[in-house]
Amino acid sequence: MAGGVNRKISAASARAHTRRAKQNNSLKLPPGVFSKILLLLLVGILAWAYQVIRPPPPKICGSPDGPPVTASRIKLRDGRHLAYKEHGVTRDLAKFKIIVVHGFRACRHNPSVANHLSPEIVKELGVYLVSFDRPGYGESDPHPKRTLKSLALDIEELADQLGLGSKFYVIGYSMGGELTWSCLKYIPHRLAGVTLLAPVINYWWPGFPANQSNEAYNQQFAPDQWALRVAHYTPWLTYWWNTQKWFSGSTVMASSPDLFSHQDKEVLAKLSMEKSYMEYMTQQGEYESLHRDMMIAFGSWEFDPMDLDNPFPNNEGSVHLWQGDEDRFVPVMLQRYIAQRLPWIHYHELPGSGHLFPFIDRIPDKIIKAMLTEE
Repeated sequence: MAGGVNRKISAASARAHTRRAKQNNSLKLPPGVFSKILLLLLVGILAWAYQVIRPPPPKICGSPDGPPVTASRIKLRDGRHLAYKEHGVTRDLAKFKIIVVHGFRACRHNPSVANHLSPEIVKELGVYLVSFDRPGYGESDPHPKRTLKSLALDIEELADQLGLGSKFYVIGYSMGGELTWSCLKYIPHRLAGVTLLAPVINYWWPGFPANQSNEAYNQQFAPDQWALRVAHYTPWLTYWWNTQKWFSGSTVMASSPDLFSHQDKEVLAKLSMEKSYMEYMTQQGEYESLHRDMMIAFGSWEFDPMDLDNPFPNNEGSVHLWQGDEDRFVPVMLQRYIAQRLPWIHYHELPGSGHLFPFIDRIPDKIIKAMLTEE
């Protein structure tokens, strides 16, 4: 009796085992299917990542979906357009002709000294100035292949098309000041004089002693340190880094109040009464203006400014560098080092001044007079 029960239990167990085995076998994937699923998942993740890091196409001025063209523009030899704005006396009456290079988050409408130069100095010296939207800003076409050299050649072509003569002056402010080094490198024969106003520093220029560049770099806010690292080492992630919401982005990009000195805040209060061009600056897209600016400015340069030769060995012109000693955007210690390495630069340090000193009344007059009359 007990044996029969045991046989029945064994048979039932065998049938249950068989059913489980069939179920398990039915869950097993055919050879190679699992690898294909992993591959599909990987492809999906990569496709998603590509879409996330890929910047949107720019909205070209004058295109069906882009902003209208309202500026005076020249057409460059490669087909791009460069928007410009003239200031001061007319070209035919001018004794001095100056091209002004705007900074980060700016445009031809607010080119530092050009808007704040006194009418008396303009008339007395016969000063003509022209500002322009750098590529991707305002109404100048983006330039995906932009380089340091291409900007210098844009400036040269602007001068030629406007008939500014064989030699002209260049003033660059902030990021525009940093990029003005390329004029000293690539078109020194076209320059009558150059002024750099609080030019931004690339911490990876090899001419800096490592201890000094590291010290200055570490003085920056942590989010800015990371933004600069990304722009330098992984420029293809610049758009994503500056648009993602997981980490704190660049405080410079956000114009954080913490970046401004006491004097800067006083200047900002006065500038707030002037017309704002914030939306206009980046109307074609932030990638081709702000983000590409960062990639060029903090990327690997093909030359080191500290290796440049004096473009005016016979004192037929001069180079000036102006810097506030309380500038929180640009470390004064590295500007001092540049001035020591390049003794042919006329270095002007302004005690108590921040990054916005070119917008203070009468300071633009001093800047212009130093460049034009105190050579």
